[in-house]
Amino acid sequence: MSLRQQAVLLAGLAAATLVPAPAVAAAAQEALPAQCSGTAPIKCHFAVAPGNYDVTAGLGSTTKAAGTSMSVEARRQVLNAVATKAGQVVPTTVTVNVRNPEGQPTGQGGTGTAGLDITFGGTAPAIGSLTVTAAQAPLVTYLAGDSTVCDQPAAPYTGWGQVLPTAVRSGAVIANYADSGESSGSFLANKALFPTLKPLIKSKDLVLIQFGHNDKQTSATAFRDNLTKLVSGVRERGGVPVLVTPPVRRLFSGTKLTPTALHVNGVGVDLPAVIRALGKSANVPVIDLTAKSKALVESLGPSASQQIYLTQASDGVTDNTHFSAYGATQMSNLVVQGVREQNLSLVAYLR
Repeated sequence: MSLRQQAVLLAGLAAATLVPAPAVAAAAQEALPAQCSGTAPIKCHFAVAPGNYDVTAGLGSTTKAAGTSMSVEARRQVLNAVATKAGQVVPTTVTVNVRNPEGQPTGQGGTGTAGLDITFGGTAPAIGSLTVTAAQAPLVTYLAGDSTVCDQPAAPYTGWGQVLPTAVRSGAVIANYADSGESSGSFLANKALFPTLKPLIKSKDLVLIQFGHNDKQTSATAFRDNLTKLVSGVRERGGVPVLVTPPVRRLFSGTKLTPTALHVNGVGVDLPAVIRALGKSANVPVIDLTAKSKALVESLGPSASQQIYLTQASDGVTDNTHFSAYGATQMSNLVVQGVREQNLSLVAYLR
């Protein structure tokens, strides 16, 4: 080989090694999956049919520290932020429910987009991989309720059912069929609600049933009959009904909550008491969210309890019924506490 040829070869080798092989591999690993775009947040879309899916993500980065949370569909939080060091990628699987429309079953606040939308947020979101596969017979916990439970499409409003998935490991999934403005009677009657939910229930699936906020003029007899129909419908499908008393409103008289806050309605019916009695007579587990939330809100007092709900200063609206993201998290924690106390099958899947 001539000196000229050797010089050309050496120059070529030098050029080829300007980017070391490990750096090339790292750059390839940092590339987002084809279904994703953006940086903070990272948004991904999968064109899948309604159903339940296992989402497996490699959280973290080969080159930088990261903090990555995960939500799906209409602001439904499924994974709290995971902190990772540079070079650390944590494989994580969650099971998610896809429904059309994706927020509230009747389409209030918008219907969203068909398929599965995934958002990775957090202080510095990073993902190394992402796959979506059909879930194999997960335990489904359906939610039947009102605006304090539902997947609220727009911030700052947040339902406790919107946060509950963060407490659940893969293999179980939360399917939120709660809808704003619904009473025990309207949930039964609206074809997008219980008539749609009921055929989906499989043997041993759970159905958490919370009503009361919008049963302002419902008689004790009608309220009990409506709940009985819901319970019977779940049992007809082989599911397990669970009654949940409604969370309190933030309405104080001095340092104590008023009867209205505790869901004594406009015709004098103590709605939580009706729920507790039905649970006892029909042998249905009861999560007493009224009692649990009363203890929490009264312990905080009239001022500090504002953070549970929506305020003009923080949220641009004053609302003593609906929850902030913080408040929804507190209510979700109380529901999880009740799930444990009742030793429901979901306990095996709690984080």
